[in-house]
Amino acid sequence: MRREKGLLVLIFIVGLLGAVFSGCAGKSVPALEKVTVLLDWTPNTNYSGMYAAAAEGYYAAEGLAVEIIQAPGNVVQLVAAGKAHFGVSYQEEVTFARLEAIPVVSIAAVLQHNTSGFASLKEKGIATPKDFEGKRYGGWGSPVEEATIRALMDRVGADFNKVSIVTTGEVDSLIVIEREADFAWIYYGWTGVEAELRGLELNFIALNAIEPALDYYTPVLITGEHLIGANPDLVRRFMRATARGYRLAMERPAEAAEALLAAAPELDRNLVMTSQEWLKDKYQAGAAAWGLQQREVWENYAHWLFEHGLIDKLPDVDQAFTNKFLP
Repeated sequence: MRREKGLLVLIFIVGLLGAVFSGCAGKSVPALEKVTVLLDWTPNTNYSGMYAAAAEGYYAAEGLAVEIIQAPGNVVQLVAAGKAHFGVSYQEEVTFARLEAIPVVSIAAVLQHNTSGFASLKEKGIATPKDFEGKRYGGWGSPVEEATIRALMDRVGADFNKVSIVTTGEVDSLIVIEREADFAWIYYGWTGVEAELRGLELNFIALNAIEPALDYYTPVLITGEHLIGANPDLVRRFMRATARGYRLAMERPAEAAEALLAAAPELDRNLVMTSQEWLKDKYQAGAAAWGLQQREVWENYAHWLFEHGLIDKLPDVDQAFTNKFLP
């Protein structure tokens, strides 16, 4: 009798489990919403928070399947046209875009301060903007570059006309200063760290140290006004997961570096690890939360552009950025 009772219990359990599993099989798991993020450059530690968010499942937890790719063209134009949901840009580019009525919005500052500046081999003796005289600058060919160099030289009474401008395009900046020009504009967190690892001694003139208005946000994350209007919840979910990724990059930099290396194994491991350690305190750098942007920073840079003749009117900075999607 006990044996038959046990058999009945077993049959009941098996039947119950079968009903549960068949019920589960009948319900489709919601598909993750596909999202594309365009990078403005090759993969590096400025982007590691997003790679970490993907690797740790933060995007999936928000119902998103995020693809991070290098842009096949201009990031701002592609995002504005709805060809991608999000992109990486910089405050200069967004400012000019808004003046041309291109509907993109900066939704987070990746770094709180501008870590870029002019670098040269120490042996060239370029320690201040005064030393730019008689030297060759290698750059991308942007009018902002020339205006920035001119403004810094004007401050110290130097003659911009004595600088030779060499357009090198998208070439490794260290190659530029070693072979093609005397100084170049670099981001220290990547190229400066690489120079240190290679044993190259550089002179580095940090922009934010000599001109407060040039302490602008670079890089920034952008999206289009159309997406903000049509699907603000998607923007909010993306930013919630992205902020978690950058918190990981700040608190556990080695893990964020591993996420970047897994996505871009061609990168130099030592450079990624060292750069990530250098940047971990720069992402938030005193702000109340990662990603926050201040109106004053946007205004100061716009006024600087206007004063130096790069723009003929001031943009509405309230259209250029927002903090409302930050968690």
